[in-house]
Order: sequence, then C-alpha cells, then structure tokens
Amino acid sequence: MKIAIAGTGYVGLSNAVLLAQNNDVYAVDIVQEKVDKINAKISPISDREIEDYLAGKKLKLTATTCCDAAYKDADYVIVSTPTNYDDEKNFFDTSSVEAAVSAVLKVNKTATIVIKSTVPVGYTQDAIKKFGYANIIFAPEFLREGKALYDNLYPSRIIVGADLTREGMKERAERFAQLIKEGAIKKDVPVLVMSSTEAEAVKLFANTYLALRVAYFNELDTYCELKGLCTKNIIEGIGLDARIGNHYNNPSFGYGGYCLPKDTKQLRANYKGVPEDIISAIISSNETRKDFIANQICGLLGDAENAVAGIFRLTMKAGSDNFRQSAIQGIISRLVASGVKVLIYEPTLQGGTFMGCEADNDLQSFKKRASIIIANRYEDSLADVKEKLFTRDIYFRD
Repeated sequence: MKIAIAGTGYVGLSNAVLLAQNNDVYAVDIVQEKVDKINAKISPISDREIEDYLAGKKLKLTATTCCDAAYKDADYVIVSTPTNYDDEKNFFDTSSVEAAVSAVLKVNKTATIVIKSTVPVGYTQDAIKKFGYANIIFAPEFLREGKALYDNLYPSRIIVGADLTREGMKERAERFAQLIKEGAIKKDVPVLVMSSTEAEAVKLFANTYLALRVAYFNELDTYCELKGLCTKNIIEGIGLDARIGNHYNNPSFGYGGYCLPKDTKQLRANYKGVPEDIISAIISSNETRKDFIANQICGLLGDAENAVAGIFRLTMKAGSDNFRQSAIQGIISRLVASGVKVLIYEPTLQGGTFMGCEADNDLQSFKKRASIIIANRYEDSLADVKEKLFTRDIYFRD
C-alpha cells in the first residue's frame, strides 16, 4: 500500500518506520533539515530503535516537504501533527490537524485519513461533518518518548475508532489495525475496533490515569519527607500488592512531557457539565508538588549569598531529547520568582539562556558553579557531586 504520514515527531516517525517495512511510506514534514536527515537514514529525534531501523533495515521510506505528491493516490494518510493545549480556549489547538486533512482532500478524495494526534473527545465526528468526508478514523498512540518505535514493535494493544454506522468503515479500521500488526514483532496483540469517540476517550482516560499514579506517589513522597519516613520502603511495600504493581511509582518533580499535562487538562474540559472531583484534583496536585519541591530547594539554599541552584537536565528522563512541558520548568519559574539564581545544564539546548537563566553546557564547570544540583533523575555522571544533589529519585536514595 501507499501510506503517507503528516508529521515526523515521535508518533509520525515511529509509525513511518514501522509501516515502511511492508509498504511504500512517504513522511511529510515542513522542516527541510528533518526531511534530509530521514532520507540520509539519520533519525532527527532521540530513539534508539528508530536510529537502528533507519540505519540497518531495508525500509521503503521517503521523506518529503511536498505534501501533494505524498498524499496523491495514498491508500491511508496518517495525521500526527502537534495539538498543543490552549489554556485560553481551554481546549486542544487542532488547527494543524485540520490543515493536514484539508491538504489531503485537495488531491485525494478516496484515502482513509487516520488521525493519530491527540484530540478532544468527539473531534473525529466533528471533523467528518466539517469536511463532509466520511473516511476519517482515529487511532490513539500509547508511546513513550525515546521508546516510540519499540512500543510500536511491541504494542500493548491496537485501538482504532471509526463511525461504525457508515458502510465500509469497520473494514477500513480493521485493515489499518492489520497494517500496524504486520509491522510489529509482537504478534499476539489485542485489537479493539470501536467508535471514534470511544477511542478518543480511551486515549485521554489512559493518560490521565498515568498522571494520577505520578501525582499519587509524589504526594506519598511529600508526606514521607515531612514526616521523616523512608519513601522507598513504603513504595516497595505498596507495590508488592499485585493490584497496584511496581511501575509508575518513582517520585519526581511532577508529571510533564508531550502528553500528560495537556491530556489531563483536555479531559477536564470534556467533563464540562459532568460531575467530577478526581480529574481536577490530579491537575491541582501536580502544581502543589512543584510548589513543595521549589520550597524545599529554597530551604536548602537558605539565605546564602551568591547561592546558585543548578538544574541538571531539562529533559524528563534519560534517553529523551524532549523538554517541552517538562516539570522542571515549573520548578525553575518558581525559583526565579523567589529570587534564586538558576544555572542550567542541558546539552541538547541551543543557545546560552533558557527561561531567562544562564546555561552552562560544560558539565564540570556546571558542577563546580552550582551550590546545589537539582536532578529529576539520577545519572552516573553525578556520582562525584552526590553531596550537592537534590532529587526525589528513590533509586538514588538508597
């Protein structure tokens, strides 16, 4: 099949590589540099499996900035463009999705358009009405940053949502699920076909539950810190209950990243007119956690003159090059508002400042200049400055 993909971020590029094992895939992006890298078999994002597959696998993958040629005659067009949360409108900004759908329909009136961008509940049905085009389905992604292709090769489930009242749409949805399954290494993968609105709800509720777990264990850690208890011991005792499990339980500075902040807010917006307490509490808890962490840091710095709070990495976790909406940015803004001098170490950062704070990408210089080093996750490169380290990572605090 000919498959086109709009957007080459984690979702778009991982799907492009997955599907290009068995299909002719055209990946569309507006950034020429990213297109050139993909065509040179170099990944523009940090993901080991994508890097390995581009370099070592025979893929039928072409990247291009020409959307007309990519979309024309395509059997499926996957839309995986960014949908940032608009705090003023209290909704996702879906303009990039609509622009992609419009571009497809200018040159192709038979393709099945697959929305993989995260959208509000009910969006796909609205898009079908807006564009007067029935062949639009929604297929949520459940990917981790830095492990996107791995999670597509070994998917927990494949979910496709379509308007099942329309003739032929169930078959289109099932065929798309099969295409994903054909590219996966894991073969015994549950496949669910449901309405597009239900599939959209799966995405938002799944990510909000993950945010809930993060917030829960962060609040547990806050309690332990103030009461003089060992967070690790308590979490280990809780996690041995099979109903709870030992995952998503390592305390942090708050949840962040591409999905959890915006998805929780979007789900709360979708609850308009529906009674709820928990969804709003998750969002509120995340802000409370950042307040607590910032206050702890200020307390450690005290009134020391010329004290410097060193931020070790803006990224959320090792192996990721993304720091959009990272929780540490909330900590930085709070420290700056409190008059604390902040120094940042982030090797992926372009430029000498971030959020008005100086960046020093010489690690040894950074370690020397920082009075305290703040790390969401411990790395071995910090072993020589443990006495300066502030982290809530239980795997460091043995």
